[in-house]
Amino acid sequence: MNTSSNAIPNSDNITRVILNNGMTVLVRENHSAPVVVTEGYIPTGAIHEAAAKSGLSSFVASMLTRGSEHYDFDRFNDTIESIGASLGAGASDHYTNFSATSLAEDCPTMLEVLADVLQRPHFPQAHVERVRQQKLVRLQERAQDTNQMASLRFYETIYGDHPYGRSTSGYLETVAQIAQADLVNFHANYYTPNGALLVIVGDVETQAVLDLVHQHFGDWQGIVPDKRVPPFPARQGGQRINHTIAGKVQADITMGFPAIPRHHPDFYPMRVANNILGQFGMMGRLGERVREEQGLAYYSYSSVDSELHNGVWLAQAGVNTTNVEQAINSILVEFERMATAPVTASELADSQAYMTGVLPLTLETNSGVASTLLTMEWFDLGLDYLQRYNGLIYGVTADDIQRIAARYLRPDQCTIVVAGP
Repeated sequence: MNTSSNAIPNSDNITRVILNNGMTVLVRENHSAPVVVTEGYIPTGAIHEAAAKSGLSSFVASMLTRGSEHYDFDRFNDTIESIGASLGAGASDHYTNFSATSLAEDCPTMLEVLADVLQRPHFPQAHVERVRQQKLVRLQERAQDTNQMASLRFYETIYGDHPYGRSTSGYLETVAQIAQADLVNFHANYYTPNGALLVIVGDVETQAVLDLVHQHFGDWQGIVPDKRVPPFPARQGGQRINHTIAGKVQADITMGFPAIPRHHPDFYPMRVANNILGQFGMMGRLGERVREEQGLAYYSYSSVDSELHNGVWLAQAGVNTTNVEQAINSILVEFERMATAPVTASELADSQAYMTGVLPLTLETNSGVASTLLTMEWFDLGLDYLQRYNGLIYGVTADDIQRIAARYLRPDQCTIVVAGP
């Protein structure tokens, strides 16, 4: 396959193969530079860990590069550093993500190393303790960060005991209790190629790289992943949580609502509405009103977090402690204004132009293409998604936005969390 790097990724220039073990592989050639980016997901994450072991999936991911059957810690680092490559992993609610970047000539080596660390990690005890201490230090730092704690308490409040409400990084008391055996068992029980995704983008020949994938991943066997999630708690509205962190001179606010999963038909109207509310330009209406005009916040913006099975629509702001109540009220006014009055034609047109115009910039790098293809496959959007994307965004009307805002941005149902002194 010989594709143009400028052609939008689609079924004509993406090769999609499902291995016998259930792993889906996407390959897109780009010969404009001698670089290869490999990204992927293993279908396991925090959703599969017990509350008492919060942070376990993240701990396992952090240990993957600490030693495996053929690459102990020193050999792994010597191999990666000698070719100027990178390889890392992390965990989210539903998946463990991994990524690797190298020169094209070193792609075979990277796939060999990647296969070994994913399939055959060793979890050496000395490194378990080192990684644990690093995680505990970061959790201690988080406890003193008003922005992070406002966000953490918001998700805990919205989702309650559901796994979506727990920190994927865990907590001091849970990470301290995770044993080496927990790491070994989690990997053995949940790491599987069945439902896993592997995306390779860059200066490769498709068949040659697929041969390498078959060689290194084809014999890997594993369970069918458990995709079930516990039921979500009943919607709770009108909640206010104050989280005290002594000695701070700034407060951070996170406030918002339960929203929708990625596949919901309201997703695109909500994305456009959110761009107008708190993203476009100087962070949308929130940035313009709360920060610029009223001077109530150091920053103010909104975001939509849509997971496989649920989501939230939230706004965040960092403020002087004397401005907390005014900033909250100002944000609530913007929620209500979007629900009761249509957005202007220029707001809608500008946001749609931005959202469609930024996409080609995302696709200018191999990393951007790989991440985009990974998202497309994970959410089952289809290989023609990028060809349909502009129509999905421009299909949103002002009436759609007002309807979405009236349905989800209900001030009386808002969960508000303030972290500060």
